[in-house]
Amino acid sequence: MRLVAHPPIVRHAAACALLALLCAVTGCSPASAAPAGGRFQVRHVFVIVLENESAAVTFGPSSPAPYLSRTLPARGAFVPNYYGIGHASLDNYIAMVSGQAPNPSTQADCGVFADFAASGESGSFGQQPGSGCVYPSTVKTIAGQLTAAGFTWRDYNEDMGADPTRESATCGHPVVGQPDHTEVATPTDMYASRHDPFVYFHSIIDNAALCNGHVVNLDALPTDLATPATTRNYTFITPDLCSDGHDATCANGQTGGLPAAGAFLKTWVPRITASQAFKEDGLLMVIFDEAAGGDARSCCGEIPGPAAPAPGGTGPGGGRTGALLLSPCIAPGTVTHTAYNQYTMLGSVENIFGLKHLGYAGLPHSVYFGADIFKRQCGPSPAKITGGGASLTQTPHPGKVRVSLKWSVSTKGGTPLAYIRLQQRVHGVWRTLLEHTTRASYAFTGSAGQTYVLRVQAVNTAGQASRWATASIGPHSTSFS
Repeated sequence: MRLVAHPPIVRHAAACALLALLCAVTGCSPASAAPAGGRFQVRHVFVIVLENESAAVTFGPSSPAPYLSRTLPARGAFVPNYYGIGHASLDNYIAMVSGQAPNPSTQADCGVFADFAASGESGSFGQQPGSGCVYPSTVKTIAGQLTAAGFTWRDYNEDMGADPTRESATCGHPVVGQPDHTEVATPTDMYASRHDPFVYFHSIIDNAALCNGHVVNLDALPTDLATPATTRNYTFITPDLCSDGHDATCANGQTGGLPAAGAFLKTWVPRITASQAFKEDGLLMVIFDEAAGGDARSCCGEIPGPAAPAPGGTGPGGGRTGALLLSPCIAPGTVTHTAYNQYTMLGSVENIFGLKHLGYAGLPHSVYFGADIFKRQCGPSPAKITGGGASLTQTPHPGKVRVSLKWSVSTKGGTPLAYIRLQQRVHGVWRTLLEHTTRASYAFTGSAGQTYVLRVQAVNTAGQASRWATASIGPHSTSFS
């Protein structure tokens, strides 16, 4: 649609560049964090972690969890080549939130909740040399990154504190240096610390207020989902040892395994996807920690850490588990054969929020969630140029005219305006006149008889940019469209 001056009005549809989630596809440096912004504006990430199943069983034609194997893939993206990074459970959970590689203690699921015994300064890709369970406060996590960047997070754990003599209902974990009594489920409490990675970092558990407010029972999630304002930007969900599929027969006598995991998903996935936060800009990942049996295959250029030459015990990784992703940014029925693992999943989340890559999330040649998965525009609305005017007026000086342009911007449905960019076309080349300003007009003295072509673009704080609105200002006609 073209609008002519007197007064001219600017209207056009929003367009935007691809988010740095597409970094691996477009060729930018994969080891550097990408800024938030672009077409795929995910702002609420949900992670549900299930246990100990291989892709061939979980998503096979005879899967005992049809909701997981058939219903959900039809609604989002199926990632058949998703891999764990080690065996057993805990090393995978640690990798998901910190990028730290397996060590002998985490490979053994830390039967004793022992301090990490560091054997030196952090090495390549921030790996902490040594072995142990509870990492020193210098080891960073996605939680600390999000807080520092102004985002919110919360870790929800089914059954945490169900038996208060076993662990607290918030920040539930064993005493440092003592045996982990949550290793074995009870009929009344099936929470397992080893499936709750956030309690393995002193940067979290040493701050009681922080930990009690962020590491909570799953019962808190429905209230938090009530509004986008109370829904955290990053939500990590740990089912108990029955609901996550870990135990074939649950401690309370119920049937476990994949049927129990499928039942958990049938309860919680609809609650999450019905929330306004998810519908606006959500991404829900359903992943597994490791494959079953002796599958120790790896992907994605995974390398061992400084303390465990064989991350999978008998091989280089945690085996092929498969994964599911749901989002308004994902077309139903999407299938990607690109390989991903716990490290590149972490890196993909960091890309979403514009964070640097921690640990092995930044390994060279890593590939992150990109155009193979995200195919639909979603999230906050880009800024729009909604009005304005252009004019050419005489000046007291012979042969000189006053060239003026003004504009107005709407950020309705999106984030606030960050800046305006204004350019002029000179001899076929666009030259920048204004950059990183929030002003709404511009004027300069030009020569009579010439036509001036300018364009203006609005960028919001999410990094979304409008299409250029172009003004042609001359002695015979003036337009702005």
